[in-house]
Amino acid sequence: MRVKTGVDVLAGGGAHPWLSGGARIGLVTNPTGITADFISTVDVCAGLADARLTALYACEHGLTGELQAGVPFADSEHPRYGIPVYSLYGTHKKPLPFMLADVDTVLFDIQDVGVRYYTYASTLFQMMEACGEAGKRLLVLDRPNPLGGVEVEGGILKPGYESFVGAWTTSIRTGMTIGELALLVNAEHSEPCSLQVLAMEGWRRRMTFAETGLPWMMPSPNMPTVDTVRAYAGTCLFEGTNVSEGRGTTRPFEWIGAPWINGEQLAEAMQAHGLPGVHFHPMYMTPAFSKHAGELCGGVRIFVTDEKQFRSVETGLLLLHEIASGYAEQFEWLEPPRKGSRYFIDLLTGSAEVREVIGDPDRLSRLMAEWREQEQVWRERRRPFLIYD
Repeated sequence: MRVKTGVDVLAGGGAHPWLSGGARIGLVTNPTGITADFISTVDVCAGLADARLTALYACEHGLTGELQAGVPFADSEHPRYGIPVYSLYGTHKKPLPFMLADVDTVLFDIQDVGVRYYTYASTLFQMMEACGEAGKRLLVLDRPNPLGGVEVEGGILKPGYESFVGAWTTSIRTGMTIGELALLVNAEHSEPCSLQVLAMEGWRRRMTFAETGLPWMMPSPNMPTVDTVRAYAGTCLFEGTNVSEGRGTTRPFEWIGAPWINGEQLAEAMQAHGLPGVHFHPMYMTPAFSKHAGELCGGVRIFVTDEKQFRSVETGLLLLHEIASGYAEQFEWLEPPRKGSRYFIDLLTGSAEVREVIGDPDRLSRLMAEWREQEQVWRERRRPFLIYD
């Protein structure tokens, strides 16, 4: 049986009291907001019999998903429905009061990837806060976590390191759906909003994404496949360095490289760790854009051979360690953009610890052991908010 997402339930006639009586609704979505039959959530909401779609909200990469990472954009108007499309990735990341003035309920339907760095959850949290302040209701149309709902991984973000790539004190791999995560954050927030989740039907926590029977729609330009998602939780860390995380190649986040890396030596060093569920293969690529554009780079391609055993975050840390240690003269952390701000790697990892221990195998081992202890803390903390078997 194919899994039904929240929007599939809604499109199939699933009634909800917040979407009746002529309710005015706003929708946060992007190209991943589709039914299993490829109908846009925008069209589903516009076609509701007893509610009226009055506003759309777009997060990073835009409503149609065409923008690269970090590119801001302005408000616009939907070409077909003539309603405002408010940018939540421009001058403001949190909706302003006027953006919510003409809605009663906001719906959220975006495919998350189950990783703290990914900014769609940050947009959701900002919308939750704005809805709480404005007295609006928020309904999350739930979707599967493509990494499953069992395994969690990585340290918990430390207070003071919150940012748009780490908006709440979660582990790196959350092991939660976006709806479950919203319930947890709302319960822990000092000023919660009126929040409900339109749950999926047929999803089980141990399901792979392929087992859901759902189409994979790219959530962002450099997340083309579920294979990408599996590697991303670990290799996104390279965004905080001068090493290419694969942007500008046909294997973003699955290939890591730089002009000064010997791919064969790096692959051999990584294979020697004997990490479960993964193989490292030397591969040379020339990024078309982003870091080292137009330069031939040596590096490794990451093949996930067993997704249930693969520990992406620990793999990323060890890969970071091998490159930083083996190429100490060339490797660099990206400097903070301005005086007094954080290193980007610190924002990604949720503290300064990774930056401080990389290059020292003993300290790195201790940090990884500490992170495993934090994973257990996170498992217990999330437990009351899990809504699927």
